[in-house]
Amino acid sequence: MTRQFEYVRSDVTFESRGTRCAAWLYRPSDVTNPPIIVLAHGFAAFRELRLDAYAARFAAAGYAALVFDYRHWGASAGLPRRILDIGKQQADWEAAIEFAHCIDGVDTTRVVAWGSSFGGGHVLRLAARDRRLAAAIVQVPHVSGPASAFAQSPRAVARLIAAGVYDQIRAWTGRSPYRLAAVGRPGDNAMMTSPGAYELVERMGDMREELLAENDVAARVAVRVPFYSPGRHATAIDVPVLVQLAAHDDVTPIDVARSVARRIPKGEVRTYECGHFEPYLDPFFDTIVADQIHFLDRHVGDAR
Repeated sequence: MTRQFEYVRSDVTFESRGTRCAAWLYRPSDVTNPPIIVLAHGFAAFRELRLDAYAARFAAAGYAALVFDYRHWGASAGLPRRILDIGKQQADWEAAIEFAHCIDGVDTTRVVAWGSSFGGGHVLRLAARDRRLAAAIVQVPHVSGPASAFAQSPRAVARLIAAGVYDQIRAWTGRSPYRLAAVGRPGDNAMMTSPGAYELVERMGDMREELLAENDVAARVAVRVPFYSPGRHATAIDVPVLVQLAAHDDVTPIDVARSVARRIPKGEVRTYECGHFEPYLDPFFDTIVADQIHFLDRHVGDAR
């Protein structure tokens, strides 16, 4: 039987271009200089939406883990709240990796970036640029702006673009953000409206009202997503990458994601019979996180 390590979790912070980002640091007990996994969430999401479950499994397997919130989200600083700025999130990833390299008692030659959904897209871009990474894991990653932006009906897309333009004008004129729900039910004016998505996010938040109350985002991101295609960096990535895809993904279309994954030179692709939001939850979570730990054991865990 594989040994399960005890671990401790502490609250830490780091600076990202002058803005404080909040993070949890997980340390496994009785492990000298473990590898460290740096994790961040997807579109309009924050740590409490099940990233603690992944980090706890990694720590119990003997890995350190750093789980952070992007600026403007969760416990991190940044005003106005819940602004999804792609460039700032990329900078937050760079700052988080830099911070991981400064943590005492971890092996800074074995730093792994882990991203889910929109965060998975950030990790693909990062892995192509930061040669210090030892490996990467991307779960249902955002790879193509056009494919994700136009996955909804033309009418829904038109409403989102109109809302995004309106919010951008408000931003240029110094007014407060115009917000949309991040996840809604089919027919709602929300960024993501696939059937069952809202109910799955409710489960991810354990039905906690204080978490579900933050289910909105400044609409301006709707006019930016179509131009963000981190999958174009795939061929420049030279570290092992585990790419986990959902066969029934209607947020990141599976055919586009699979095509990108195949272009990663050291990519390992696994596909699961689930939708975009289901990897975080039973009955899929145990299998998906076990595959992640097996990948880590093969690529960065041999010196534990």
